[in-house]
Formats: sequence, C-alpha cells, structure tokens
Amino acid sequence: MEKSTILEQLRAAKAAHINWVQRAKMLISGFKIDEDAIPVNSTQCKFGQWFYSDAQKLNGLRNNPLDCMSEIERLHFELHDIYMNIYKIYYDVKPQGFFSKLFGKKKKITDDSTKLAKEYFSSMEDVSKKLVNEINLMERRIVALPENDLDVL
Repeated sequence: MEKSTILEQLRAAKAAHINWVQRAKMLISGFKIDEDAIPVNSTQCKFGQWFYSDAQKLNGLRNNPLDCMSEIERLHFELHDIYMNIYKIYYDVKPQGFFSKLFGKKKKITDDSTKLAKEYFSSMEDVSKKLVNEINLMERRIVALPENDLDVL
C-alpha cells in the first residue's frame, strides 16, 4: 500500500471522528439529529470501521508501537461509552412498536437532562482531544517512514 493512500485513509478516519463528535454537540445544542447519525457502537462509526479494517495493517509498521494502537482503541471505546450516556438522555432505549417507530416518539428533555448531557459532552471532548493527538502521532510516524518500509503492508 502506498504512503499517500495510508495517509488519505487515516485523515479521512480522523475527519469522520471529528464529525461524529460535532454531531453529538449539535444534538445537545438542540438540533434534530437522526438517531442513526451518531452510531453508539464503536465498530459502526466510520472511524471504527477504518480502525478495525485497514488500520490493523499499521500494526506491522516498525515505528508504530502496539501501545499506540491499543491506546487509540481504548480512547475510542471510552468515547462511545460516554456517548451512550448522552444517547440515553435523547433517545428511547426501550424496544418500540411499529407505530411508535413510524411516527417517531420524541423524548422530553428537561433542563437537568440537558445540563447532564453537556457534562458528558465535556468529558467526550477531553477524550476526543487525546484520541486526535494519538492519531496525529501515528500520522507523523507514517510520514517519517521511507516508502519502502510500507511494502510490508
């Protein structure tokens, strides 16, 4: 795989992560966001899809320590765990019948719920900054590698 392709995929995954966080912020700010627009499951978001497919090849790079990949995974799980708390505030987690899904059942959000969601989001932002920092470190390592070191991928 060529360095430019690897970097393009990495940057697209980072952008997808940043967009995911921004959609959560918009939800808390009162915008109507489709429930599926912010995946709760860490393997269903675009970043997670990249991380558990193409990114796994980066484990073979000599200058990308395994603890880097482990830390990215840990932070990514933590983000989704925090978001699950926000999700429960804004969306019903109980099984719904056909008609309630069809006509949409909006949860009533109290001021206290909004305040709690903002607190969760603040934690999400902190974790997101750490995740982006780890992604940036990985990106710098890839940029520093000679092209022939990428032949193993």
